[in-house]
Amino acid sequence: MKILILGGTRFLGRFLTESALKRGHEVTLFNRGKENPDLFPEVEKLIGDRGGDLSALEQGEWDSVIDTCGFVPRVVRESAKLLAERARHYTFISSASVYDELENAGISEQHPVGQMSLSDAEEMTKGVTNPPNNEYYGELKFLCEQEVEKQFPGRSLIIRPGLIVGPYDFTGRFSYWVNRVATGGEVLAPGRKDKRIQFIDVRDLAEWIIRMVEQQNSGVFNAAGPESALTMEAFLGECKKALKSDTEFVWVDEAFLLENEIGYWMELPLWIPDSEQMEGFLSLDIDKALTAGLTFCPLFETIRDTREWELGHKARERKAGLDNDREQAVLEKWKSREGNT
Repeated sequence: MKILILGGTRFLGRFLTESALKRGHEVTLFNRGKENPDLFPEVEKLIGDRGGDLSALEQGEWDSVIDTCGFVPRVVRESAKLLAERARHYTFISSASVYDELENAGISEQHPVGQMSLSDAEEMTKGVTNPPNNEYYGELKFLCEQEVEKQFPGRSLIIRPGLIVGPYDFTGRFSYWVNRVATGGEVLAPGRKDKRIQFIDVRDLAEWIIRMVEQQNSGVFNAAGPESALTMEAFLGECKKALKSDTEFVWVDEAFLLENEIGYWMELPLWIPDSEQMEGFLSLDIDKALTAGLTFCPLFETIRDTREWELGHKARERKAGLDNDREQAVLEKWKSREGNT
């Protein structure tokens, strides 16, 4: 197949490109040529900017397009419209953030989504190619999905991943726990031990998407893992085992963490307090994806490979994770309370 990837050199895009090449496809990349420009010297590279210069996409035909970097409805509309007559199939990488009413677990693809008018989105994103803030990220992603479906009716594939993790993840959300457990000592573990969490290895996601593209599948699919329910306690235990760590987990209740202004999700990744009523965000229904062939590598491989990659990339600034001094201060305060020693 001839596959055009919009993006293709960062994180998921990188692994989509690798997977497509391994499976014998002819890949073309369209991006600004600024992120990892030396990657994949064997593929055709079209240089442009989704925010204005799409001229490199005005010629050529492809069996499938994979859009890894669409955030603004207007921008997605322009590229999809330009390619509608010269590509048979369009895959859009959306997000589980589109969903609204997250109180209950088991959110399927038919669950209500956050709504925003297209006119409000146009006003909010005027002159930009990325969302101005994260507050309306999900609403904008859903509008992007609609733009794709308008241009590729019946021949579009919408993927709604949860948290994507693994090597080359620069957000630091998953790798915070991997690195922290590897360091050892007392580790602050948040909230309920049985709190359910979800994430998906970027390599599993990429390989499955390419197989879906090969089959020209259409429709909307949640994409998260693992196949069976995973708790925070089980995840941290697997980190300890995979990394051969001497870590001791100190479980701190949510009320105490909030009282001490510990931020959830980014400062303390994978933790969302019960008070936020977002149980559904980390417990998506993935039965549809499983039926369509989504599979998962062992969790210890994701943990091990993430740690190996992290060891070679220590110089960059981390975007997530609890500062070590702050963690230790909170632990000392917690243990000093009666009954927590």
